[in-house]
Amino acid sequence: MSKLSNKWLVVVSVLFGTFTVILNNSMLNPTLPRFMKIFEADAVSVGWMLTIFMVAMGMTMPITGYLGDRFGKKKVYLSGLSIFIVGSISGSLAPNLGIVIVSRAIQGIAGGLMMPIAMALIFHAFPKNERGIAVGTYGIAAMVAPAIGPTVGGVIIQYFSWPFLFLFNIPFALTGIILSTKYLKETEKDTGLKFDIGGFILVTLGIGSILYALGRGKKLETLTTNSNIALIVGGVIAIILFVLYENRRKQPLLNLSVFKVPTYSFSIVVTGAASIGLFSGIFLLPLLIQEVYGLNEIKTGLLFLPAAALSGIFMRLGGRILDKRGPKSVIPIGLFVMGSATVGLGFLELSTPYWLILILNAIRGGGMGMSNMPATTAGMNAIPDPLVAQGSAMNNVLRQITSSFGIVFFSVYYETRRAILSSTGMDMTEATLQTLNEAFLVSAAVLFLAIPFSLMMKGTDNDEEEATS
Repeated sequence: MSKLSNKWLVVVSVLFGTFTVILNNSMLNPTLPRFMKIFEADAVSVGWMLTIFMVAMGMTMPITGYLGDRFGKKKVYLSGLSIFIVGSISGSLAPNLGIVIVSRAIQGIAGGLMMPIAMALIFHAFPKNERGIAVGTYGIAAMVAPAIGPTVGGVIIQYFSWPFLFLFNIPFALTGIILSTKYLKETEKDTGLKFDIGGFILVTLGIGSILYALGRGKKLETLTTNSNIALIVGGVIAIILFVLYENRRKQPLLNLSVFKVPTYSFSIVVTGAASIGLFSGIFLLPLLIQEVYGLNEIKTGLLFLPAAALSGIFMRLGGRILDKRGPKSVIPIGLFVMGSATVGLGFLELSTPYWLILILNAIRGGGMGMSNMPATTAGMNAIPDPLVAQGSAMNNVLRQITSSFGIVFFSVYYETRRAILSSTGMDMTEATLQTLNEAFLVSAAVLFLAIPFSLMMKGTDNDEEEATS
């Protein structure tokens, strides 16, 4: 550790915490059927383990900008990591499903505090012309953790008792606390900053309602219930009121002026599209491998490992190119590569070999590495440094919403379209394959539509001019 410079020690420190949060969430995905048996509960009740985490994290993220500016980013990050350990211990000791769900809410709050602040700490430690490679290194956690999480979770639930799914987090989190305490530097505090309670209520209601509705609306009949529609409409209205309210505040909870910076706004569009592309694969590929080709969970897990490896490699490469040549030299290429490989997944046949699907998904991972984090970095570089924490919070919230929307869209599309095709007399396996092919083509279209926005993004040479215009 002593051989690393102080700024890289910041990356290593926040990597542990971020990796732990993302890994923990993805570990639980394949274990839900086991929890249904353990607690004798239905799928809806057990599904709250995932839904409550997403909702709690999304509702917490908007206040991280204020907390980081008011109390210091290091203190907020360490508090989040400590809360995450509390949630993990609580989950491991839970006597029933209700306490497990409460523990997941605690973990979600912790994740909401940590994710935006981690990015802000890295931006605070690095100059603009080095942030690409730094964020690319940090972003490896965001790619590797979801890829290996289902495999790790499957192994734990297969060979150990379920509390180890929560206990597994603690050594990583403790390491993160030790490193962060030692190597993170205190940031400036604005003790005169006032908390915008009205803005907090509006944005919490808005984001919480939308994420809750999306979290439980995995089927068309559920998504279109009166209560779900009311939640979505009410959430949208609350967010509109929040925007109107914040624009009139001297000390807003979230400074929405960052959206006046074109590169930041374009980066939100690009990262949203890339997130939809990423999570469409995470949702659709297991269905393809297991429902169409009849392969097991191990083959499914292995499918994501090369993609995660290439994503990590090209994330660092993309960050380096971003630092030297600007966003136009890397982000459009990454989107094109990811979109092209996704098109390839849209033309699969029943005779397509497993290795070809693995290669196509690996190429998708490389494209993701060259587009997602570089777009985030370019957008954050374009806004004034004092607004980085707030910009990071909004970036994470909007990415959470687009990811949730993407999963819901593809879930509903899968169930509805497959039923329509099978009702025409088509074999169920063929109907499933055609549905998945079409879904991948839709995902590819979203990625291609983001390319023009990436071409309008500016690099660090234009940041000052853009931020003040």
